[in-house]
Amino acid sequence: MKQADRGRRNGHELPALAAADLAVGGRLRALRRERGLPLKAVAEGTGLSIGFLSQVERGLSSPSLRVLTQIADLFGVGLSALFGPEAPEAAGFVTRADERAELTLWRSGITKQLLTRPDGDGALSLFLMRLAPGASTGDEMVAHDGEEAGLVLEGRLSLTVEAATHELAAGDSFRFASRRPHRYGNPAAAGDAVVVWVNAVPGRVQLPFVGTTAEATGGADRKT
Repeated sequence: MKQADRGRRNGHELPALAAADLAVGGRLRALRRERGLPLKAVAEGTGLSIGFLSQVERGLSSPSLRVLTQIADLFGVGLSALFGPEAPEAAGFVTRADERAELTLWRSGITKQLLTRPDGDGALSLFLMRLAPGASTGDEMVAHDGEEAGLVLEGRLSLTVEAATHELAAGDSFRFASRRPHRYGNPAAAGDAVVVWVNAVPGRVQLPFVGTTAEATGGADRKT
């Protein structure tokens, strides 16, 4: 790593990145405990190792978007639920520019700002997503509940849905069922891609009590 890049990744200070990982991990732990799920049940439901999930909850590993989607799907929530606690009813329906919750997937080079409040009963979530040059969700496809759509505001977006790959530029838009395997990224060597991304997850459910609330540890990490 070049000296100028020390202490930074994708334009962010490493201490801030560590804090972002801790915040996401803490939120995942809270959601899991609300549902009475031990780590073993989450591991069995997602195919991820107990050890890796434990590291994510403690902020020691940075989960990919695919991993977060798998966990959110198992919990019966949308990604917006991972941005923080539900907004109080008194907060209303407006989100000010300086109030946006942010999810930084710094290893993937993706930052998502939540433009809507993370209300538990809402099926629709709106995000402003920024992808650094070369950033992507990875080679593996993602599939989950709901539907999604978006509009490219700046740069380029490579979007693959099942066997079809499309290169989108500013002004191009899309819509597809989230259960169709998909992945995306910024194919440009320079310049961020900025996309308004919509996720709709109808029929969210609260999972019943499963197993015990005791923490399970151990297991080999699984790469993401």
